[in-house]
Amino acid sequence: MNKIIITFLFFAILPLKAQKKDSGYPITPVPFTSVKITDSFWGQRLKASREKTIPLAFSKCEETGRYENFVKAANPSSEYKVGGLSFDDTDVYKTIEGASYSMQTYPDKKLDKYIDSVLTIVAAAQEEDGYLYTSRTMNPEHPHEWSGSKRWEKVEELSHEFYNLGHMLEGAIAHYQATGKRNFLDIAIKYADCVDREIGDAPGKQIKVPGHQIAEMALAKLYVLTGEQKYLDLAKFFLDERGYTSRTDEYSQAHKPVIEQDEAVGHAVRAVYMYSGMADVAALTGDSAYIKAIDKIWENVVSKKLYITGGIGARHEGEAFGENYELPNLTAYNETCAAIGNVYWNHRMFLLHGDAKYYDVVERTLYNGLISGVALDGGTFFYPNPLESDGEYQFNQGACERKPWFGCACCPSNLSRFIPSLPGYVYAVKDNSVYVNLFMGNTSEVDVEGKKVTIKQTTGYPWKGDVQIEVNPKGKKDMALRIRIPGWAQNQVLPGDLYSFTDNVLSNHSVKVNGISFKSKLEKGYFVIDRTWEKGDQVEVHFNMEPRVITANEKVEADKGRISFERGPIVYCAEWPDNDFEISSVLIPANPQVEVVDNPELLNGIKELKTKGQSIFINKDGLLDTKNVELTLIPYYSWLHRGSGDMMVWLPQNVSAVKPVAE
Repeated sequence: MNKIIITFLFFAILPLKAQKKDSGYPITPVPFTSVKITDSFWGQRLKASREKTIPLAFSKCEETGRYENFVKAANPSSEYKVGGLSFDDTDVYKTIEGASYSMQTYPDKKLDKYIDSVLTIVAAAQEEDGYLYTSRTMNPEHPHEWSGSKRWEKVEELSHEFYNLGHMLEGAIAHYQATGKRNFLDIAIKYADCVDREIGDAPGKQIKVPGHQIAEMALAKLYVLTGEQKYLDLAKFFLDERGYTSRTDEYSQAHKPVIEQDEAVGHAVRAVYMYSGMADVAALTGDSAYIKAIDKIWENVVSKKLYITGGIGARHEGEAFGENYELPNLTAYNETCAAIGNVYWNHRMFLLHGDAKYYDVVERTLYNGLISGVALDGGTFFYPNPLESDGEYQFNQGACERKPWFGCACCPSNLSRFIPSLPGYVYAVKDNSVYVNLFMGNTSEVDVEGKKVTIKQTTGYPWKGDVQIEVNPKGKKDMALRIRIPGWAQNQVLPGDLYSFTDNVLSNHSVKVNGISFKSKLEKGYFVIDRTWEKGDQVEVHFNMEPRVITANEKVEADKGRISFERGPIVYCAEWPDNDFEISSVLIPANPQVEVVDNPELLNGIKELKTKGQSIFINKDGLLDTKNVELTLIPYYSWLHRGSGDMMVWLPQNVSAVKPVAE
């Protein structure tokens, strides 16, 4: 018996890294821990996340009773009134995840100790068989109204028990990788095992699928970490059973079996989390039917349902995708969580297919519809991200302002976990190829066929179109450097025909190697430099950064007679503090001339765009009149830092789209 116990303990403490499986993707991202960001643009965002967003999220978990829920669950009572939301536990898990990412690049003993103290109360709330869901456990007789009378009863509706598991696993794996400690991982595995024992198609198990997806992604990640097949099987079960249970609606993407779906419908966050999980499971199992389905859905999104900012989810009702070409501006929802999920999904699509078009979506979302969701200082947030404001429409959970927290706080806590992981999206490797996917100042160490190669990027991107890439292998190295040439630098706004450039500017790019011009055909959107590299080799990339004018497909009713402006990856908007007239009254000429103006003192330093137009108004005599005006535009991500008022991304170029105002 003693020998059995010793053997069990040995395997219990065996480092999980020794059991690690391959992710299954043909392409491997370079870990964010191997990429040190030196970039001024993203460096500021990472600093704000580390110093403001993550501490704020932890403090809000204290203030709003998130921690108290775990304390109550450890000491259940029929006297407790279970309030809040059934997924409030996930705000704790997501913030720990973000803090864990942050600690891997910026070690913080005080933060590490604080997280351990939080995990102590989380562990105490876990039931003996692994079940951990405070909305039921704190008062089993009268649980949260969304929870049902017994476990899993309403998991396909609103209980979020599997959703909580998903975020718990994501946070626990990040924490384990950051600290090497198993205190969170053991909690999460215990809950995963509880679910696995009770859910499935074996006799005695219940057939249930998540109401809100994410467990699929997380279970795939747990399989990769542990090598335990049951976690991958459970992830695939959740996907394969969708559409065959009592839940069969579009809102939760259960209207059809997942492999028969070909259009993005329903709740946008749930959707992109599911598509990401399908990609993960497909990569690990080789199920090509999943890939065919998400390929079709992706085409539907980029050609009919994607905002110019990279946002998704047109409707407030159901936080959902609309019909094809339904892309309203003032009432656009574009939840911040959906933008984050859109990055997760498109990153995985790239890892499957190796095509730069997926990164065109990633980049557009990152620089516009994602970071618009958090203030420059990291301390206030958007839940929706509309493309127009009149200063009155209450879009942000009852306010035309950025808010420090929400009753449903998924967006702030999601941002706290995403931003610190950003360096992991810059590079990827396949065999002897290194993909340069994003342009930002950094120094990284990349493993190419077992050989270390240091890559250093120096750039003023996104404001400047020059990128210097220094390659330093140890000795000589045969390697293909694949540099993404963004779609906007090839006169294509995005894949598909949803948006088009309408000016006469010809975007271009050029590449030099050690000062000599280098020519190469693009392969799936990548400029390939395949050569023997030596220490100190230099690559210079130049992108034309002229301002561009964009129109939407004529089927997009909301944008008829309107244009938008962008420069490089940055989408611009006109906002009230910079313009002394009603923005909705402006008429842009047919061929606008645009001036780029540096403004290093405004909004952490930006480049403004200025162009001429006419303001159409009703004069004192009640007649239509005009006056010449100069329109100033700022990056969309930076709006609503200076008070509430008018803002527009899509500006009238046809008089029918103008809204005249009284003088």
